[in-house]
Amino acid sequence: MTQQSSAKMDIQTQSGHYFSFEDPHRNEFSIYDIARSLSKQCRFVGHTSEFYSVAQHCVLASYIVPPEHAYDALMHDAAEAFTGDVSRPLKKLLPDFKAIEKRVEDAVFARFHVSNPLPDAVKHVDMVMLATERRDLMPDDGASWHCLDGVHPMDARIQPVDHEAAYQMFINRYVELLGLSGAN
Repeated sequence: MTQQSSAKMDIQTQSGHYFSFEDPHRNEFSIYDIARSLSKQCRFVGHTSEFYSVAQHCVLASYIVPPEHAYDALMHDAAEAFTGDVSRPLKKLLPDFKAIEKRVEDAVFARFHVSNPLPDAVKHVDMVMLATERRDLMPDDGASWHCLDGVHPMDARIQPVDHEAAYQMFINRYVELLGLSGAN
């Protein structure tokens, strides 16, 4: 049976299903839709020294957070598979977007049993990742990013991978954690 878009506000996923922003809880989507989209989205709206995906960011975060929060860390940006990775400064100017993003995030987190709200440990690791990404992938212009005051980057340096490798990393980590966490 072919699924039809019910509204002009729907997007089609790589699996062929339609995603409604108005009622995201009714959507049919899979971890493969999420992994494929995140693996093709570059962090920092593409303004990095080389391609570095949201998927790889999530996988790396899942390894440095305490193990009991690894699944939540892997999935913390899953809603961006549908909303895109919008920069923080732009989000602050788009209050309507923030409401839509929250609705999509709630639906995705509910579908995949992600803690909502995210644990503080995941939020902290997201900032550690930001500090590391800034160090490894952004030009050093000497400016201070006040959101990173007191946040230290990882010791290890980020080695970006292409989108296919990032997709496989994300799916492999998901499968690994699924067996550990019992989430689906």
